[in-house]
Amino acid sequence: MDRPCVRVPREAGEETRQELAAAGLLDEDHRIVVDDGTLYLPVTDPDAVDDSYEVVYRDVPVHDQQETPADRLDFDPSYERLGDVAILDEDDPDRARDIADAILESDLPVRAVLDRASKVKGDLRVRDWDVVAATADADEPVTETVHREYGFEYLLDLSTVYFSPRLATERHRVTEQVESGEQAVDMFAGVGPFAIPMAARGATVVGVDLNPAAVEYLRENARRNGVSDTLTAIHGDVRDVAAEYADWADRIVMNLPHSADEFLDAAITLAGDDCTLHYYDIQHEDDPFGPGEAAIREAATGYDVEVMTRHVVRSYAPHELNVCLDVRLSR
Repeated sequence: MDRPCVRVPREAGEETRQELAAAGLLDEDHRIVVDDGTLYLPVTDPDAVDDSYEVVYRDVPVHDQQETPADRLDFDPSYERLGDVAILDEDDPDRARDIADAILESDLPVRAVLDRASKVKGDLRVRDWDVVAATADADEPVTETVHREYGFEYLLDLSTVYFSPRLATERHRVTEQVESGEQAVDMFAGVGPFAIPMAARGATVVGVDLNPAAVEYLRENARRNGVSDTLTAIHGDVRDVAAEYADWADRIVMNLPHSADEFLDAAITLAGDDCTLHYYDIQHEDDPFGPGEAAIREAATGYDVEVMTRHVVRSYAPHELNVCLDVRLSR
């Protein structure tokens, strides 16, 4: 069966393999194929692969030594892995149970299988989950796991916080821009996948989140990754916190794509004389960047606004795109 693969020249293969593995995107259930000087590296989620890579579909063999869920079913099931938890999106509970049993009986290092039971909802951006199956020795809560991404690890509980492994490449794109000595604010920090890498690169970071569970995990993850001394985690609405850090930030991350525009006044309060803003938005494909750029220009009174990058992160829904504007604000 054809699988999504990143196609690169053979000489770029090892660097690309490491990059995909660090992002948690390398499909370790299937073999890497070499064909006439070209490498085909199977990936788990083609939508999450950086646009700089070419994704193609081709037949790649399954690793002989590892039994996969497909080996126990008459079809190739769709699922995501987050740490040692597998995530399904199935409407049929019988089908979900069949897939879950096959996953647990395979050689995958999975201790629990969850099925999405609702969309992301509420101000805290969490969803309901059905625990379809778990191993006999699975720890409680089965919704808690450790996700590893680009050399960092994040403890999180899917039932109490929002987390998307599909944004790994995008988070890496942004955090690689951070320079030592910067002062950065993550306005919607969650468990820390932007804030912690920024702190690890030498920035002093403030991470704010409305979800108290996320803030507790953010503090724990800062400890796990050795950045507690340079990362301050704050529970609250960033609009109430902004005045405490007025004119402070050299860099601001606004990853709340459905409603970031409602927080632009707070972002402008936070921004220093020269500040880079990473603004996330979801818009129709006909004009994915225009509404966000207009909103930023309207809010940023007293600043020159330079859009440095207009970047499509991924397709979000039919005819809708999740995008990022990297903007320089100069007072």
